[in-house]
Amino acid sequence: MILAIETSTEVCSTAVLNNGKLIAEDFSHQSYSHAERLAPMIKSLLEANEIPRSALTAVAVSSGPGSYTGLRIGTSTAKGLCYALDIPLIAVNTLESMLQGLPDEFDGYFKCPMIDARRMEVYCLLSDDKDEIISRVEARVIDEYSFAAELNSAKILFYGNGANKCKTVLDNTNARFLENITPQARNIGQLAVDKFSRGDFADLAYFEPDYLKPYIAIKAKNPLG
Repeated sequence: MILAIETSTEVCSTAVLNNGKLIAEDFSHQSYSHAERLAPMIKSLLEANEIPRSALTAVAVSSGPGSYTGLRIGTSTAKGLCYALDIPLIAVNTLESMLQGLPDEFDGYFKCPMIDARRMEVYCLLSDDKDEIISRVEARVIDEYSFAAELNSAKILFYGNGANKCKTVLDNTNARFLENITPQARNIGQLAVDKFSRGDFADLAYFEPDYLKPYIAIKAKNPLG
């Protein structure tokens, strides 16, 4: 029984899977509310489905890339549960999880999930039509030359909250953009099942999300200055 947590973007989601089968899930679309919403979501999800915390055998969490604050909240919550229940933590790459669960009509496409990294930069990876990763996770500035070689030979599906701003730049008939696709806890949980069977656990004391870029705090302007 795995509890999965996804907080890498504006959508916060939780899910419970039993032997790889989805039991229940919940979502919050209230942006910037993960700190307030995540713990109550987990509590209500477990209680509504009569799942005691003692029944959980692992907690899976989105390991990034994504929102610095969102990933920190998800990680600290997951670690707290693992410490309290003495169960392992499983870390799942956000973008790899986004290769899961797409409509069957896109089976023949290369896939490029994108997470917004401000301006014209995105966090992304590229997989072929068999979901084999051919370009690893990276922070990438998108311009008119991006993916040019791949788009000349294959259809590519771009999606995620970083893809919409790339529409006007990636002007190629082989580029397809899919809206309203966000990382989901159910897909984090699906990938965690295999990791659990292999004993591929994160170090509970030292695990940190993969931000890809250092966090830079911006000092607020003094409204009285």
